[in-house]
Amino acid sequence: MVVASPNLSKAEKIRDIEIPVIDLLADRCEVSKLIVQACEEFGFFKVINHGVPHDVITRMEQQGYEFFAQPASGKQQAGPANPYGYGCKNIGLKGDIGEVEYLLLQTNPLSIDHKSKSISSTDPNKLSSAVRAYVEAVKKLACEILELMAVGLGALDTSVLSRLIRDVESDSLLRLNHYPKADDGATSPSFIGFGEHTDPQILTLLRSNGVDGLQISVDGVWVPVNPHPVSAFCINVGDVLQVMTNGRFLSVRHRAMVNSYKSRMSMAYFAAPTLDATISSLPFLLTPQKPPLYRSFTWAEYKKAAYSLRLGDSRLNHFKARPDADENRADLWHGETPRPP
Repeated sequence: MVVASPNLSKAEKIRDIEIPVIDLLADRCEVSKLIVQACEEFGFFKVINHGVPHDVITRMEQQGYEFFAQPASGKQQAGPANPYGYGCKNIGLKGDIGEVEYLLLQTNPLSIDHKSKSISSTDPNKLSSAVRAYVEAVKKLACEILELMAVGLGALDTSVLSRLIRDVESDSLLRLNHYPKADDGATSPSFIGFGEHTDPQILTLLRSNGVDGLQISVDGVWVPVNPHPVSAFCINVGDVLQVMTNGRFLSVRHRAMVNSYKSRMSMAYFAAPTLDATISSLPFLLTPQKPPLYRSFTWAEYKKAAYSLRLGDSRLNHFKARPDADENRADLWHGETPRPP
């Protein structure tokens, strides 16, 4: 069933599609196949039985709630988000805005300890401990998922993806987003919390507080992501992973809508390589019939380009190996398995 959303323009539609939910405790071979299929069809899936301790999640969520509950003057002590710290409404440096406030942190342990002192005036050690434990747990999960992807892709070296984010100098980030409840006086008539975009990194692991709002784009149609099961992590492919799989995996476009009855908080871990890491298509995925779609680049080069563009711009178009490179993954890789209409 396709219905119009009252929070969107009349031209937009949303469609209910079942998003894959993958049990990581199931047979490893089957899990890897399901992950690859989800990355090809949606660039997005959920995982349950993920091994991230409930108390680690709860502690991190509580720190997020306490931070966003502060008055504006308290939150601003975290420093302006340029790029790390507290931000409100303004997203990036190119004029994008949304009904959101956020806290952006580097995941380096020393950076976490240092930033916690400015974020929390009451107990920075408690905040630092919660952030470090959460980052360690989700990083471990990200590595497990990347290794399952490598197995599903047929890589002989199953660490070919995960080793990019294991380095202590990796450029991974943790972002806490808070979307206040919408009301009749909302300044944004479209109720956009965080506008349409793809994530530039390798992989994103997202937890939310069980409130609707996240949507992904499937063939140009917006699909709401049901927040259940609440114990799940949402996983989405980033631009770097699309490049490394030579277009086989989709860096999914997504956005967040403001909920009309309850505020929403999400915690996103963006798994990224080191700044000097070279990104290119994995050699075993290339053939004469499937040459590289993208040129090689460093993560620092791509990150700089990403921040120089608007939120909704297609960054990967600037890194094509040739102007006519075909990014249609379905035709290139699995034309016999079309994506859902």
